[in-house]
Amino acid sequence: MKRNRKAQIATLLLMAALGCVVLWKQGAFQRLTAATSQPDPTQPQDVIYEMFDAVREGNLAKYIEAHTGAMEASLRRAATEVGDARLMKALQEKNAPVKGIAILEPERLSEREMKARVEYVFADRNEVQIVHLEKTGERWKIARVEGAQRIETLIPYGTPAN
Repeated sequence: MKRNRKAQIATLLLMAALGCVVLWKQGAFQRLTAATSQPDPTQPQDVIYEMFDAVREGNLAKYIEAHTGAMEASLRRAATEVGDARLMKALQEKNAPVKGIAILEPERLSEREMKARVEYVFADRNEVQIVHLEKTGERWKIARVEGAQRIETLIPYGTPAN
């Protein structure tokens, strides 16, 4: 190969490498991979956030849909007995003091079961509750919850930092 030809090939390779770096910096490769990869099924913790959103929105059907098994049946029975509006009002009153929630990475118990530690943040305390999830079809749903444990906070929520 002639020296001139080697210089041309080296220049082309260098330009191609520089172009790849620019595209990588702009995120073109991430968009390409995201477009070609299969979408992830709903994550287990998503249903917990959806449940809280449903209460905030006043959407009882969406709230009940986030549950499965005995919990779902119990919620449907309660809605029939006390009425949709009264049940939703009770749920909203119960969740009104919650300032935020934190969900630890769920622990896989089996292919269809997981449990997640959910921490509810209140102004004066935190509460921790274990939420058990089951996969129904492609969706995770809340199957049962354990009793909440109260955790006293050293610095109340909303205290200004100095």
